[in-house]
Amino acid sequence: MILKTLAILVLAAALEVGGDALVRVGLRGPVYWLAAGGLVLFAYGVLVNLSGLDFNRLMGIYIAVFFVVSQVISFIFFRQIPDDRILLGGGFIVTGGLLILLMS
Repeated sequence: MILKTLAILVLAAALEVGGDALVRVGLRGPVYWLAAGGLVLFAYGVLVNLSGLDFNRLMGIYIAVFFVVSQVISFIFFRQIPDDRILLGGGFIVTGGLLILLMS
């Protein structure tokens, strides 16, 4: 159950970050990227809410997953390397998500 939930949340985070990235590109380029971003963000919203978790637990765990996925995508697509403050704060976020996940 935990692995299935994490897989769904990783996919949802990839959709959310990807949708945001498409919107960012669309703001500076062709308008169809904005539409694509909107569709991807809609898909994220549907997927994340089909996970079956209580909303409060879902968001607590999801935010930790979202942080990790967003840093990976930010590095791959925008070549942005997280600094020590982002890594320290992210460590707290991930620790909180693990507590929610493992203590449920």
